[in-house]
Amino acid sequence: MKYAMKMAAGLLLSLGSLSVASAHAHLESATPAQDATVVSPSALTLHFTEGLEPALSGVALTAGENAPIALGKAQTAKDDDKTLLVPVPQPLKPGAYTVNWHVLAKDGHKSKGSYTFTVKP
Repeated sequence: MKYAMKMAAGLLLSLGSLSVASAHAHLESATPAQDATVVSPSALTLHFTEGLEPALSGVALTAGENAPIALGKAQTAKDDDKTLLVPVPQPLKPGAYTVNWHVLAKDGHKSKGSYTFTVKP
């Protein structure tokens, strides 16, 4: 009986460490949100499930046929290393935009993705 309990405890510990080891920073929410129609934003705010390394994380914004839009430097929020803030220094023209992001989580895992939003006239 003791052996079976030790085996079960060991298995539970292994499974617990496996879930921690496989964690990645996933995009949890964003402003503007995916598929939203908005007025021109002054910043992009992306909130992730894990803390980020801001120096190795970034965002690119494109319009129409992948025309790049200049953005300010991405940085984490002052008291929240899970939130990436990216200034949009110039007003965006009406139309569709794609946000392409890549992040390095503090646990060393890389993630990337994209989403779109539309700026209304």
